[in-house]
Amino acid sequence: MSVRYHPHTPEDERRALEAIGAGSIGELFDDLPAELRDPEIDLPPGMDEAALLEHMRSLAERNRTRGPDFLGGGVRRHFIPSVTPHLALQSEFVTAYTPYQPEVSQGILQATFEYQTMMCELTGLDVSNASMYDGASATAEAALLAVRHTRRDRVVVSRGVHPETRAVVETYLRPLGVRIDVADLSPLTTADLPLGDDVAGVLVQQPNFLGYLEEMRRLTDAAHAAGALMVAVVDPLSLALLAPPGAYGADVAVGDGQTLGNPPSFGGPTFGFMVVREELLRQFPGRIVGQTTDVDGRRAFVLTLQAREQHIRRSKAKSNICTNHQLTALMATVNVAALGPEGLREVAAGTVERAHALAERLTAAGFAPLTGSRFFAEFVLPVAGPADEVRAALAQRGVHAGVPVPEEFGLGDAVLLAATERVSDADIDALVAALDEVGARRPAAVARG
Repeated sequence: MSVRYHPHTPEDERRALEAIGAGSIGELFDDLPAELRDPEIDLPPGMDEAALLEHMRSLAERNRTRGPDFLGGGVRRHFIPSVTPHLALQSEFVTAYTPYQPEVSQGILQATFEYQTMMCELTGLDVSNASMYDGASATAEAALLAVRHTRRDRVVVSRGVHPETRAVVETYLRPLGVRIDVADLSPLTTADLPLGDDVAGVLVQQPNFLGYLEEMRRLTDAAHAAGALMVAVVDPLSLALLAPPGAYGADVAVGDGQTLGNPPSFGGPTFGFMVVREELLRQFPGRIVGQTTDVDGRRAFVLTLQAREQHIRRSKAKSNICTNHQLTALMATVNVAALGPEGLREVAAGTVERAHALAERLTAAGFAPLTGSRFFAEFVLPVAGPADEVRAALAQRGVHAGVPVPEEFGLGDAVLLAATERVSDADIDALVAALDEVGARRPAAVARG
């Protein structure tokens, strides 16, 4: 195969194959099943530009993006003012990365510095990096930080941490020989933590995956009493109303920033964030933008403390993350600046009010939402019948609702319902009517167990 920009000559390839004892490039792929190595691909004929655009439009029209929306499970639809995409999508900002010649990109660095300042103010902690890939990988990086800092090899994760986040944490930590123990819920929030003097960190999500509020102060105190770090996995919008991690003594705050001003966009892309106490700075992964002065005494910005990073320390780096999610983090920064502190609180308060109005309306209609613990934006609704079938039936009626609750939570057939400040009374009526129509009502006595 001729590869136009391939840097290696045939002689280079021959010498490399000889060094590793392989007869050909193809031999390197012998472990792959033959049917996967060069499969027949049934591609339709090519199209000209006009035909291709029309084809793409017809595919996009199959998406049902309008209608009452109660989907949650980590991603929600909040109001984003027009100024946010208008500013964030200026061509000079449209990059996914921190610049590779950073000091000549003062605008990008200043925007990132403002993002870091915003995250420190929201979380009540000392140092933010320039953002992470997503909430799940940020949580795994926090667990690794705890292992490095304490030199211990066990991590305790609450079952209230999103199941997909827990899966990513396991992917990162298992190959390193770190033991992961799951702390159960009782019934909707984290009960006791299986702690000991070998635990490096405790990971708890606030609000938890089911939507309910954890006792973060109690759990943090327990973690610290065992000599472990407390990692708070937080919904950043909730911090406009709830106590920030720094207030209850958490050592690390991580999470996904979608609710600060990224549209759902079928699940992403969004950005992860990580903020730590200053004592943990040397173990901190990712890029950090610092403020300084240039030779003329003018305010300037730089990438700082890079000796921790992969491109300098190689295998001894604190992490292999070598960039950030620049554009989506910038979009959140613009959005929070546009809303201001009061606007952000109004969005959060509107979300709480609408979620509770939904729960009350369902209760009045004879459903049995689980409201025994305090909740922020979403809660569990037990349903009659498989949750995924209920969700599909609702979607057929133009109502987007019902993230299935996994079996591991022991709640039977149940869905998550989320509401935000954008949900109207008419939307709630439409959901209740649709739930009735699909036969999702589950008697209260059964629902509450």
